[in-house]
Amino acid sequence: VKNDKKFAEALLREGIDAMLSGDVETGKTILRDYIKATVGFEKLGEATGTQPKSLIRMFGPRGNPQAKNLFSVLGYLQKRAGLELHVA
Repeated sequence: VKNDKKFAEALLREGIDAMLSGDVETGKTILRDYIKATVGFEKLGEATGTQPKSLIRMFGPRGNPQAKNLFSVLGYLQKRAGLELHVA
């Protein structure tokens, strides 16, 4: 993922698309993998003002992210990736 920008972008898009289509579990799994392979939970926590352990739980199998936290993370990930995704 770190060496293939197009693959990383596709992974981020796929995770967000899965969540928007109602497959929250798959979306969380893909986004967790994307985060681990790119920014990491420590840096993501610093950037979003959320504890890394909370982020790990949020994207874990039993995690139930609040919209505020989820959109903060998605906004940062998009900005960092140089993407601007829109819902149509």
